[in-house]
Amino acid sequence: MKPLQRFTVLDLTRVRSGPAAVRQFADWGANVIKIEEPGVAADDKPGGSAQFADYQNTHRNKRSITLNLKHPKGKALFMELVKNADVVVENYRPSVKHKLGIDYESLKAVNPRIVYASVSGFGQDGPYVDRPGLDQIAQGISGLMSVTGEPGRGPMRAGIPVADLTAGLFCAIGILIALLEREQSGEGQWVQTSLLQAGLWMMDFQAMRWLMNREVPGQSGNDHPTSSPTGVFPTRNGHMNIAAMGNDIFMRLCKVIGAEELLTDERFLTVPLRAKNRPALNAAIADKTRLKDTEEWIALMNEQGVPCGPILSMDQTFENEQVRHLKMAAPLAHPKLGEISVVGQAVKFSRSEFGDLTPAPERGEHNGAVYTELGIGPEDLERLRQEGVI
Repeated sequence: MKPLQRFTVLDLTRVRSGPAAVRQFADWGANVIKIEEPGVAADDKPGGSAQFADYQNTHRNKRSITLNLKHPKGKALFMELVKNADVVVENYRPSVKHKLGIDYESLKAVNPRIVYASVSGFGQDGPYVDRPGLDQIAQGISGLMSVTGEPGRGPMRAGIPVADLTAGLFCAIGILIALLEREQSGEGQWVQTSLLQAGLWMMDFQAMRWLMNREVPGQSGNDHPTSSPTGVFPTRNGHMNIAAMGNDIFMRLCKVIGAEELLTDERFLTVPLRAKNRPALNAAIADKTRLKDTEEWIALMNEQGVPCGPILSMDQTFENEQVRHLKMAAPLAHPKLGEISVVGQAVKFSRSEFGDLTPAPERGEHNGAVYTELGIGPEDLERLRQEGVI
């Protein structure tokens, strides 16, 4: 048995933040029903090869039905699904669910135990409630872009949709908390998160530099904002990461690279001094790291307990021995493509496995199965199809 297979999740999400939340339930066995508009939703349709690959990863392990929520019969069918569901997840603009009449209060009247989860750009209320919210917009407002990149180069977005993905994770965490609370109260509730909240949470110690110390953090490129030497250093055949935080690790680093003179240099005697004199310290270390290949340095430094590592491209990452050991490339049998791989789960359990993965469904692929479970026969199903309900 998969740990979440007793739960039914109705998935109204698209693009990234909402699907990132629902994927956690689909992977761990929940009965996830992806509800899509009849026809084609342009922003969620697999187009080119990159988007198709993304779609397979994002929407795996789901069943798909088509349902027109703007049609009275479509809304009625949705409410029938809600009666036996545990969770509904949506990432519409905040006003859309109210216009459709599928907001939390409307669903609560049908099923008081329903856990309703909403992911938005900026929250369900407030001065930005009606603004369209996308990952990069949230990165900018949260402060993330102001601390990313090299000094003097201007703001820089992160290389992944970090606000989307973390908002999805927070949504999933919120749903799980609500399901646990439901075991005590017997009632569901409305779980809300946003890209902006997720982005701010991810600012973590950078945010605290302002909140407590009134210090505005800036860009530090590949260097750690407050600790030195921590950053990217050249080697004879490329670059590597070194993180020599604290006095003990700094001493080990200096001995490994043959730069013991740095230990008595007045500019580098303490952690604050090393941060203050970072350019000179980085240059001195770089003079040494250029003398050997990355692989040599990694072996030597790991022997002495100096945190370090290579800087890999995506193809190299999935060939890395530790990544392969963690099975982060999960196999998936696709009916058209054959054996493909998707990104594996980042959490493991001592007993529970997420097992074999199923491919992302075609739009409406499971209409017959799901609507049959509602007691709708083939003739009625065809009539609904002709009426534009499904």
